[in-house]
Amino acid sequence: MKKFLLSSIIIIIGITFIGRLSYLQVFSFSPNQILEDTAVKAIYDYPERGYIYDRNGELMVANQPAYDVMVIPREVEPLDTMEFCSLLGINKEQFILKLKKAKVYSPRLPSVLVPQLSKEDYAGLQEKMRKYEGFYIQKRSLRDYVTHSAANVLGYISEVNDSDLAKNTYYIAGELTGRTGIEKQYESILRGKKGVQLIQKDRFNRDIGPYKEGTLDTLPKQGKDIRITLDKVLQEYGEKLMHGKRGGIVAIEPESGEILAMISGPTYNPSLLVGRERSKNYTKLYYDSIAKPTWDRSILAQPSPGSPFKTLNALVALQEGVMTSDTKVRCYNGFYVGNIKRGCHCGGGLRDMNSGIYKSCNAYFAHTFRRIYDKYPTTDEGMDVWEKHMKSFGLGGYLGSDIYTGAPGRIPSKKYYDNVYGDGRWSSSFIISNSIGQGEVAATPIQLANMTAAIANRGYYYTPHVIKKIGDDDIDIPNFTQRKYTTIDKEHFEPIIEGMANVYKHGTANRLRIDGIDIAGKTGTVENFTKIDSVRTQLTDHSVFVAFAPVDNPKIAIAVYIENGYFGSRYAGHIASLLIEKYLKGEITRKDLEQRMLEKTLEHEYAKPYSGQPFKINEYVW
Repeated sequence: MKKFLLSSIIIIIGITFIGRLSYLQVFSFSPNQILEDTAVKAIYDYPERGYIYDRNGELMVANQPAYDVMVIPREVEPLDTMEFCSLLGINKEQFILKLKKAKVYSPRLPSVLVPQLSKEDYAGLQEKMRKYEGFYIQKRSLRDYVTHSAANVLGYISEVNDSDLAKNTYYIAGELTGRTGIEKQYESILRGKKGVQLIQKDRFNRDIGPYKEGTLDTLPKQGKDIRITLDKVLQEYGEKLMHGKRGGIVAIEPESGEILAMISGPTYNPSLLVGRERSKNYTKLYYDSIAKPTWDRSILAQPSPGSPFKTLNALVALQEGVMTSDTKVRCYNGFYVGNIKRGCHCGGGLRDMNSGIYKSCNAYFAHTFRRIYDKYPTTDEGMDVWEKHMKSFGLGGYLGSDIYTGAPGRIPSKKYYDNVYGDGRWSSSFIISNSIGQGEVAATPIQLANMTAAIANRGYYYTPHVIKKIGDDDIDIPNFTQRKYTTIDKEHFEPIIEGMANVYKHGTANRLRIDGIDIAGKTGTVENFTKIDSVRTQLTDHSVFVAFAPVDNPKIAIAVYIENGYFGSRYAGHIASLLIEKYLKGEITRKDLEQRMLEKTLEHEYAKPYSGQPFKINEYVW
């Protein structure tokens, strides 16, 4: 019995060891594990990064060859440092520092010594590298931009840092990764998979042939091409119109949520962040604290939405049954809050919902706002209902798009006002500015475009996104393909859309009409305050405009925000109408307007004393 037990234990232990060894060899193989063996060297073969095309198949981002000088510290032999540094175009101090950093990373694994040599530098260096043991040249590809636009959307790639290496064992020092935009969001798809060739070395550190006869070598797998939703022509045109202006523009296809254009101004040429000058160029762009070209205003700027917000308050009033489209309100060139009169520019008179929208009557919407709250026994209950309606349009939170960053905007809650005024110590009159899109509400341009798309769709939207195809496959991401419904019933949208259409026919945008295109829109003039020497000072208003077209079969919904751009139709409205015409017609018929918007800038506004420094467009900023 004892003999049988002992035999069984030995057999079980043997099977366990065999099973574990088989698992390690078959299932757990990793080049990094093999490289712990000092007699094995890895040579990596990097695939081309996937190309990026626009929605119409127009190429936006391709690749160009580049060459890195690599070092394996343990294999470096004594050399003429000064001669080698002169060949590489670096000084001795840089060489020593880079070699030291490579040793810290790993004495056995390759590290980049000098990145991204040009083809000309590579040709002059290739034949001389055999003199320097432990160094070799690694070919890889860099981005080649076929457009000067969309830097904020496309993003850029750069060398991995210590944090990247700690998070993801796929990378080794010196490799490249997507850092912002699409390059970051779809990094695992675009980068492909690198191949590896394992070389056996003898005890004299000489290469003697493939490790295990090459059975563990792998071939590179090219990154997948992707098609994005941007319209290259529209994006480029919009960026030209934004020359000399600060702000954000987002255009969306309402029936899909696909982003047609996402423009931030000022911007820069994405080619500046490619090659050996990338770091120097990025530093200049990033530390430009005046123009802020790397700060994407289309998704990060959070101004008050202004008068476009009135359309949502009208929808809530209809849904809550506190007003009809025929309800009349008299405007006395403004409205009173206590004994204080707030102004209005509609001209005064009796207003219904239609004229309230197209005349942008502040008094009408102040009355509308009060009625929403007066329906409920307490302000808290009214606030909860109002907040829920507003957030159903995608305001006051992150939309969940595939744009890797952004800002949430703000739809204030009862808790927000309790913190300001105290619980139970405020009413709708305290927050009446929210009725006209001022006060404490804030929205990013992408949120305003999405809100407009929801109105165009009569009550639903798709999460805005920039991915259209991966390889040959259409996207199948539920978050982007499923409708998100607002809290407003479909029948309530028609009076609002009629009012927005009349903004062009009879109202504040009647000079922006386009022959052959029916547009629904809303102007917005957003008050702009800042503190100068501790005094609250009013500055030039921001210009805001939202629109969609055609009215009955919407193909584009757009939001334009121009800092210090005066009233809504002056800059934002003109730019929006040009972009709508460009997208729907393919050409511009109003050449005089186009020329004015291309040539006119707001540099004089940004050069005023409150800006801190004179406005200046440097060589890097568009």
